[in-house]
Amino acid sequence: MQEQESRATSYTTLAPGPAFRHEIEIKRSRFITVLRRAENEETARDLVAGLRREFHDARHHCSAFVVGPDRDIQRSNDDGEPSGTAGLPMMEAILKRETAPGVTDLSDVSAVVVRYFGGILLGAGGLVRAYSESVSAALEQAPLVRRRRLRICAAHVPHAAAGRLENDLRAAGFVMAETSYGARETVLRVAIPDDPAELEAAAERMLQFTAGTVDLMPGGTEWLDVPLP
Repeated sequence: MQEQESRATSYTTLAPGPAFRHEIEIKRSRFITVLRRAENEETARDLVAGLRREFHDARHHCSAFVVGPDRDIQRSNDDGEPSGTAGLPMMEAILKRETAPGVTDLSDVSAVVVRYFGGILLGAGGLVRAYSESVSAALEQAPLVRRRRLRICAAHVPHAAAGRLENDLRAAGFVMAETSYGARETVLRVAIPDDPAELEAAAERMLQFTAGTVDLMPGGTEWLDVPLP
């Protein structure tokens, strides 16, 4: 069965790379937050399993993750803390994190908070605040990127003209995808926002750059990282 295309055309996520870590202490308890990009449930759960091994002597390894362009996969686990005091506040911190004024679109994020109990009970309200604050503080410092669904379009050009055309496209702000080389021509691939007006404008720009000699041929779509504005 063909997978249904996401309603979203862009969202914000963690930059690729190693897991991001942040630690706070509240009434002698250590709260170690670990964030990692996770584009599926398996990757998100792997983070929890790995941290259980690394911090095997900690009392709690609470977790939450939000996955998918439409944020349709949401899971949380209190791992022994009173019900609703850890995993859910962590997930809410992800869901409510503003990535721009009034924009809450963070996804593909797995968060684990490792707690070393300091001997002082925090109470239900204190736990909710602690776990929420732990994730929120980590997200404030973690590197983020925009993830966009882009239409990959191809331009077939002679080898001798490819370098200059690619430079012109980059200078005009186009996002370049993978380039391939044939016996007689270079295939430049350009990632265009998946919108009819954007595609038409890009095709016209390509004709301008090449004096009407090269057409931009639309292909499939891919999710690509682009820098935040």
